[in-house]
Amino acid sequence: MRGSTVNSNQGGFNKHAEWLSRHLSSRHLLFLLSFFIGIFTALAAYILKWLIEAIRHLLMEGFNVDNANWLFLIFPVIGILITALFIKYIVRDDIGHGVTKILFAISRRQGLIKPHNCWSSVIASSITIGFGGSVGAESPIVLTGSAIGSSLGRLFRVDQKTLIILIGCGAAGAIAGVFKAPFAGLLFTMEVLMLDMTMSSLLPLLVSCITASLLTTAMSGSTVMFTYHPTVYTIERVPSTILLGVFCGLVSLYFTKATNSLENVFRKIDNMYVKLLLGGSILSLLIFLFPPLYGEGYDSINIILNGNPMELLNNSCFEGNTQFLFLMLGLIMLTKVLATTSTTGAGGCGGLFAPSLFLGCISGFVFAHMWNELGVLSEVSPQNYALLGMAGVMTAIMQSPLTSVFLIAELTGGYSMLVPLLIITVSSYLTSYAFEPHSIYAMRLAQKGELITHHKDHAILTLLTLDAIIDKQCPRVHPDEKLGKLVNFFAREKALTFAVVDGGGMLRGIIYLANIRKVIFRQELYQALNATQMMEEPQGIVYIDEPMTVVMERFESTGATALPVLDQANKFVGFVYKSKLYSAYRQILVDFSED
Repeated sequence: MRGSTVNSNQGGFNKHAEWLSRHLSSRHLLFLLSFFIGIFTALAAYILKWLIEAIRHLLMEGFNVDNANWLFLIFPVIGILITALFIKYIVRDDIGHGVTKILFAISRRQGLIKPHNCWSSVIASSITIGFGGSVGAESPIVLTGSAIGSSLGRLFRVDQKTLIILIGCGAAGAIAGVFKAPFAGLLFTMEVLMLDMTMSSLLPLLVSCITASLLTTAMSGSTVMFTYHPTVYTIERVPSTILLGVFCGLVSLYFTKATNSLENVFRKIDNMYVKLLLGGSILSLLIFLFPPLYGEGYDSINIILNGNPMELLNNSCFEGNTQFLFLMLGLIMLTKVLATTSTTGAGGCGGLFAPSLFLGCISGFVFAHMWNELGVLSEVSPQNYALLGMAGVMTAIMQSPLTSVFLIAELTGGYSMLVPLLIITVSSYLTSYAFEPHSIYAMRLAQKGELITHHKDHAILTLLTLDAIIDKQCPRVHPDEKLGKLVNFFAREKALTFAVVDGGGMLRGIIYLANIRKVIFRQELYQALNATQMMEEPQGIVYIDEPMTVVMERFESTGATALPVLDQANKFVGFVYKSKLYSAYRQILVDFSED
């Protein structure tokens, strides 16, 4: 990292960056950048929250909420339309699935996130959520923070390892800033982004988290997001807490699977306006039936935690019929996933933090009442279990038990519930993991072999790309080439393996020089033998889009020193050599181990 230079012709800011790069050590520069990332992410989070509230205030000013429900059906659709047009004609890039994009940038793009993500996600998500889209603002602000870290790292031309740390600082600072939760921000980078917590990365992450949290507190006050007064938790409630964790794990599994299925439906629709019509219609219908689905859902969470669940019936088709409260809450649990995916699938921008907290709060509240109705063991507090449900569902959806524990504790000031929070996160995590080992953000990348995890071997192989180590200039021979000409060709080429490739680029076989040494010196065979007669079947084949874990396994299972690589059309691309693969593996291992 030391000795990097910046083009000073780009302006005064870059001149300062160049001066800092020359005069600060790598370690000091990293701490300074992590400090500024904390400041910038806190400002971005504050601006995002301010924009959402400003849009809501502008839309709701001047009419009676109780008598204007039809406007709540129109606002989300208008917001999604404006967002979709903004993304299509101004951003001109996909900005959805923010956390997935960060994971992909770490594993496949060496930490490069497009600069427009520093602002585009803030604008798009504020419009979507401000108009009432049923999504959260946290994933977009995490992408914004990571883009800030990536942009600063590229400005100072840091090495790849440092760039990934700065991306983690941006994500951690964003969580710490938007929630005023520094511990949750730090743990998020470890569990969800799966960055290793070595001392070289831990301290910069702490700097960003603390800076962002303190600045946000200074700007918006020290009040917690959710007002909550927990009742005493006793050991008799441990069995019900464990069962609540299992319940939350199953709820989250339903949410994850349904989200992927519904997103695939929207992904198959090419026309933007057809998506808007379908998603907008579904969202409006759901909001008409269940008003708590409007917006992020944090108001509904506060209503439940404060012990006023009947207020959720207001303006719904169940209003005045208190006996239908739990029927409505059950239907909301089923349809929240549809409201969220309709928002994003139709063209809106938002994340899953808020939906997971909303769904978990309702799940815990419903479970507590079912438990109390059964009369098994001691009664439980619906408010306590609503809080625990938030941690349980979030843990299972994001595969992040520690993040969930400290986030819920910091959001509510509920550290007195730390032990039950730990119990439910373990229970829900194990339940979810039994069916789906990856988070909702990581599962698609994991299926493609593009996900970095804490498993060192898999992480290193993920960072390796097959295209980078293929020898595309390897010697090739035509199937009809006579041995006489091949002898001269073999003598010129310093290779032991030759691909037999026809005129269409298709691999016909492999000539291993060690296996034909007995015939290459017999001149009487020079015109009698051709390449087809001397070639052998390859010991194995690798396709260019296969993950490196599969390539490594194929080398181990075949014992080959070189394997041919084919493209999707089965045409020969080149050879991948075991020695070159192991050399690249060792180099990345060295980079990983440096601290």
